[in-house]
Amino acid sequence: MRELTMSEIGFVSGAGDDCPSGEDSSDFAGLGDTSKIGKNLVNIYEGLVAATSHIIERVANAL
Repeated sequence: MRELTMSEIGFVSGAGDDCPSGEDSSDFAGLGDTSKIGKNLVNIYEGLVAATSHIIERVANAL
C-alpha cells in the first residue's frame, strides 16, 4: 500500500479542483491563512460570549 499524493487526495475526497495541491498552499484544513488562526479563534470566542450573555439576559428578563 502506498500514500496518496495531494492531487489524488482531491479526487478521492470529492473536492476535485477545490482541494489545494502542493506544499506551497496557504490553506490549512479549510481555515485559510494559518497566520490568522489566532485572530479567528478570538473572534469565535467573543461571539460565543456575546451569544451567551444575550441568552442569560433574555432568560433573566423573562423571569
